[in-house]
Amino acid sequence: MRRRDVAPPTRARRLWACGGSCGLEPGTWSWARSQRLPALPLRALSTGPPPEEEPEVSVLAAMLPRRPLAWPAWLFRGAPGAAGSWGRPVGPLASRGCCSAPGNPEVPLTRERYPVRRLPFSTVSKQDLAAFERIVPGGVVTDPEALQAPNVDWLRTLRGCSKVLLRPRTSEEVSHILRHCHERNLAVNPQGGNTGMVGGSVPVFDEIILSTARMNRVLSFHSVSGILVCQAGCILEELSRYVEERDFIMPLDLGAKGSCHIGGNVATNAGGLRFLRYGSLHGTVLGLEVVLADGTVLDCLTSLRKDNTGYDLKQLFIGSEGTLGIITAVSILCPPKPRAVNVAFLGCPGFAEVLQTFSTCKGMLGEILSAFEFMDAVCMQLVRRHLHLASPVQESPFYVLIETSGSNAGHDAEKLGRFLEHALGSGLVIDGTMATDQRKVKMLWALRERITEALSRDGYVYKYDLSLPVERLYDIVTDLRARLGPHAKHVVGYGHLGDGNLHLNVTAEAFSPSLLGALEPHVYEWTAGQQGSVSAEHGVGFRKRNVLGYSKPPEALQLMQQLKALLDPKGILNPYKTLPSQA
Repeated sequence: MRRRDVAPPTRARRLWACGGSCGLEPGTWSWARSQRLPALPLRALSTGPPPEEEPEVSVLAAMLPRRPLAWPAWLFRGAPGAAGSWGRPVGPLASRGCCSAPGNPEVPLTRERYPVRRLPFSTVSKQDLAAFERIVPGGVVTDPEALQAPNVDWLRTLRGCSKVLLRPRTSEEVSHILRHCHERNLAVNPQGGNTGMVGGSVPVFDEIILSTARMNRVLSFHSVSGILVCQAGCILEELSRYVEERDFIMPLDLGAKGSCHIGGNVATNAGGLRFLRYGSLHGTVLGLEVVLADGTVLDCLTSLRKDNTGYDLKQLFIGSEGTLGIITAVSILCPPKPRAVNVAFLGCPGFAEVLQTFSTCKGMLGEILSAFEFMDAVCMQLVRRHLHLASPVQESPFYVLIETSGSNAGHDAEKLGRFLEHALGSGLVIDGTMATDQRKVKMLWALRERITEALSRDGYVYKYDLSLPVERLYDIVTDLRARLGPHAKHVVGYGHLGDGNLHLNVTAEAFSPSLLGALEPHVYEWTAGQQGSVSAEHGVGFRKRNVLGYSKPPEALQLMQQLKALLDPKGILNPYKTLPSQA
């Protein structure tokens, strides 16, 4: 007798449709245990017109091969544009200052809000402007209105007062600019897409902003090795589209991919959503071209996978945030594009079950596991309240998003199916749904990717990007809820569980010095007590420069200062950033 003819057992159970790709006969059913009501149909996530009616087959949707995901670029840029690239969607982040509603007061100057003293740099003269115009004809911006956006950080909490923005096209132009600034003792603030979270890409005082926006050419791509060489100002999403057309993908994927530059990604050692599968940029970046503070062009733009000749100098600049040199070109290894991608969105009864689900997931999915993200119930409530996105599963204390990617749809679906049935049957998961087609995958990823946007609409946000032992990842959230009580609107935790990265966020009606005092240095002390890191993937920038001591010993900080003095003796490159203030 065929399994579809078997009467359901008395204990309520959930079904997932196979469609033939999981080893069963097409159209047959496999039981997956659950004691809960059926999940909401996925169309509940949509805020637009409802799609055509679809049969509600199960909590775990049909496991069918699908085409690569496309996410429209305009969702990030705020204007209609071309479709996005394979991978998870770009969150619909607004343009500069999405976390403040239109009409809010002007962002206070950083120099007035924070106790920071201007270093004795020169100021830009008419002669300097004339020299810059000779170096980059048509690339000198002095219009105050045009300078407003590049002076303000993405979170709209920092504002510099730069009066000059330079837009070079080549590394030679960058070299001439820095040589002039070095001779004149003019401070320079490198800037890519200006999507950072720690104030590393905006001036603190009147530093010259050097934008890489016009350095946006692909220099070469090797279709056998997958090695891409490009200028630093290439937008990550456009690079993704470029390599996907050649059956490869970029090894990193970020919510800000529609605006962030690859040079900025490398300069901040960005992590993102593919870290679990492909690792950090310290491993995938093969070579760099960097212009030093005195204008020297350091050409280490190798495309070799193996090069064991002396010190690996490129590693100095990955994560240095433009304080040691300005990255002008990148050589990066791109992995082949997966042929099959599946996403499961699950509800878990507690964080212990989230951890056990992750452990089980690694063991049962192995090489096809590409992402494991988690979010708490408050995150889901804020996404629903501010963005009107509904959960596709029943209300749960925690939610998990799992992505698999591989080359064989049938093989991947079979492995994922076994894992999901085990997770449901063992009580690790209360409820869940799965998607393989583009539309549903996009909607599931939106629940995770748009948390930042939902938080920004909830009030002033205190953001912490922590790296912690996985088993203690959520403890700080519980600790802060008890510590802050009614003084905070919400305390939430979400992030990349697969690599131990917690995004801890606290919202309030407005900025409060007393609330900040309750948060800091407590959060950093707590993190240090767990041997964690105060910055997992966002970098250090201006905000965290004085808390490095919680994650690095004095000897390491001293060596960093010595390296800075060696490569930038005048300190003109991105001053007031990354390294602790010196008395």
